[in-house]
Amino acid sequence: MLRMIAGRLPQIAITLALLSLVAYLAIGAMPGDPISLAMMADPRLGPADVARMRALHGLDQPLLARWWAWATGVLRGEFGYSRLFARPAAEVLWPALRGSLVLLGAALALAASLGVAAGMLAALRPRWRGAVNAVALLSQALPAFWLGILLIILFAVTLGWLPAGGSPEGGGFAEAARFLILPVATLAIAHLAAYARHTAASMAEVLQSPWITAARARGNPESRIAIRHALPNAAVPLLSILALDAGSLVSGALITETVFARPGMGKLLTDAVMGNDNNLALLALMLVAATTLLATLAADLAQRALDPRLAGRD
Repeated sequence: MLRMIAGRLPQIAITLALLSLVAYLAIGAMPGDPISLAMMADPRLGPADVARMRALHGLDQPLLARWWAWATGVLRGEFGYSRLFARPAAEVLWPALRGSLVLLGAALALAASLGVAAGMLAALRPRWRGAVNAVALLSQALPAFWLGILLIILFAVTLGWLPAGGSPEGGGFAEAARFLILPVATLAIAHLAAYARHTAASMAEVLQSPWITAARARGNPESRIAIRHALPNAAVPLLSILALDAGSLVSGALITETVFARPGMGKLLTDAVMGNDNNLALLALMLVAATTLLATLAADLAQRALDPRLAGRD
């Protein structure tokens, strides 16, 4: 595993560097920059003022030179300032990151738990397979924004049980959990279908294996066979789905945080792009990409821990 980590970390670093270059060039090629916005806000600025401000912000340099200055600054821990919030970009980013991690972690845990349980039910009880597949397809077909609005209408407006959105101002853990229920349910319902279907397929294949037949012949109860023997082997391909789903969860959080007006990475990235805040947008994008790549690495390590035969492929 150490050899695998040592080989993958340079690949992740190169991928992030290339992604940052492409993103920086794409953002730099977009019309409008902070100086143009300043000129629109203050028509009294003359050509000399504009030239001085461009030199101050490094906008008089080629795009590649500006990217290199930004990248080396990030490596030194200098993330720049957010033009939109008039604060260091890192100070704006970390609170949003904490909020998104709570939302994504809770949604992933709920979706994986319900999806694995539904998949096991479909594999162990074939008569339930049709119902599980129908529910999975329905959850996969529901648009996240529509489902979120529907849950708000039902549980916040009609029944009045839960808040419609936002975040609590104090109130402790219980109050924070109330504000999380609807956005977590929205994300989890949209993503549990893949876990249910892959678990059902993997479990059905593993249950036909010779060692499962041998375990039944030894008199082991079906529940022990499913949990102790079949599920760990079926979970190996499921870990890849969980890792790849990290990126789609982040994109789903963008919609969910907007619908429920929750502060987080998705809403922050949208505000940064729409507000032409290049430093904040790039930093948020790189953090999302790094999270996805590290989640893939963690899934590969977990696969090798569950199936030692994969360790020989490093």
